[in-house]
Amino acid sequence: MSPLLSFFTSIDPRPKTGVPLKVQLSEIDREMRVPVVLFVTSAILWLQVGTIFAMIASIKLHNPEFLQGFEWLTFGRARSAHLNAMAFGWGNNAIFAVALWIMARLSKVSVKHGGILVVAGAFWNIGVTAGIVGILTGGLTSVEWLEMPPQVAPLLGISYVLVAVWGVIMFRFRAMGHVYVSQWYILGALFWFPWLYIIAQTLILWVPARGTVQAITNWWFGHNVLGLWLTPMGLGAIYYFLPKVLGRPIHSYYLSVLGFWSLALFYNWAGVHHLIGGPIPVWLVSAGIVGSIMMVIPVVVTAINHHMTAAGNWRAVWCSPTLRFIVFGGMSYTLASLAGSAMALRDVNVITHFTQFTIGHAHHGVYAFFTMTMFGGIYFMMPRILNREWPSAALIRTHFWCAAIGITIMMVALHVGGWIQGEMMIALDADGNPKYAFLEIVAMLVPWLFSRSVSGMLLAIGHLAFLVNFFWMLAGRRSAKSQEGPTLLLKENEEEVR
Repeated sequence: MSPLLSFFTSIDPRPKTGVPLKVQLSEIDREMRVPVVLFVTSAILWLQVGTIFAMIASIKLHNPEFLQGFEWLTFGRARSAHLNAMAFGWGNNAIFAVALWIMARLSKVSVKHGGILVVAGAFWNIGVTAGIVGILTGGLTSVEWLEMPPQVAPLLGISYVLVAVWGVIMFRFRAMGHVYVSQWYILGALFWFPWLYIIAQTLILWVPARGTVQAITNWWFGHNVLGLWLTPMGLGAIYYFLPKVLGRPIHSYYLSVLGFWSLALFYNWAGVHHLIGGPIPVWLVSAGIVGSIMMVIPVVVTAINHHMTAAGNWRAVWCSPTLRFIVFGGMSYTLASLAGSAMALRDVNVITHFTQFTIGHAHHGVYAFFTMTMFGGIYFMMPRILNREWPSAALIRTHFWCAAIGITIMMVALHVGGWIQGEMMIALDADGNPKYAFLEIVAMLVPWLFSRSVSGMLLAIGHLAFLVNFFWMLAGRRSAKSQEGPTLLLKENEEEVR
């Protein structure tokens, strides 16, 4: 047998026949342990880094003198470092861990040659680190979501391929012919993300297209990173963890099919609505508006499916750390998506465009939906990977309430403040001139931006509690705590009282 054929034979992840399911899952968890721990550790560390830069950028918005003596911490650099640390550091590492683990479990196969996955993960994080350093030292681009210097893109691209290919291999060699809902979303996203990233890098940075095509490509990329990368991964996680923890099947398989294919069909067009009023073809804007409104279909059917699956089990949702975060994320997906469709209407867009409302909407989707869902997934996955329970329910409660209250305050502040900002920006006096001076609008925004910083402090406390609990769990011995059952947020006697 040739070495090449021998290698391809060795990556076949199918287990031996006749092995009990429980033993198969245990073997999958054992073989996924090192790469999952690497990805989750990296994700949590990037979460802290991104939070620090977020606080710096947020405070500078209402107190411009803050850290003014540090050139590498100007608002433009700190804000871009925050965005890229959260998207490519926290978000992608969390996805690599949770999505690959779900794919392995549903496919009933494990990762062979896990060392390649670990090396690829290490190079991914080296690439993100180089990108953040490049941003802070002034090497950033002016393209939102692609601020990292273009030189790091090949390293990120190769690392991504070496990570994502294992998801495809596991799906290809899945033990059962049936394809689960979560597998559709994960597999689709694994193909969509490199398609988006390569086209955006090529048309904007490597071989720049002329004129407004760059702006169209930029919004197409930035919006679809949310809709065709973070969203399907978040929904795939919800479709796995919600029925898994509740011990019941998903409400409707057919609604799942409709939700997936309508998302794949319509979301690709939605980003263009951010260019309403811009110098681009009218038909393109109209197509973007139609695509955004049609997104109501996958959002509503997914919300119905999630709600009907959880209906009658709210006590379990309240007790389980996983379900608290997952359900919060699922509800946020519905609200954020419906708000996004409304923002595509011309009468609404004329007010919200260029305001803090759009920033609030982005945080609604990326944090309240995606990040909260990933938190829930990690709370479920790690005890099985490490064979030990989370050491502190109090730290989980601290994490949940700080995150939930913090992001709620942020959304209210940015949505309300942004809406008032938009109304003031378009208001005219009797002579048809702007009614409010620019500085008047800025002064009006200060209390709302200060509220945003307060919410950021709550999020930071929650993230710190998550960090402490994780490393406490990681460092702990395989104690008898694992024999006491899962870590719950409500004891049985308290549950009965409620």
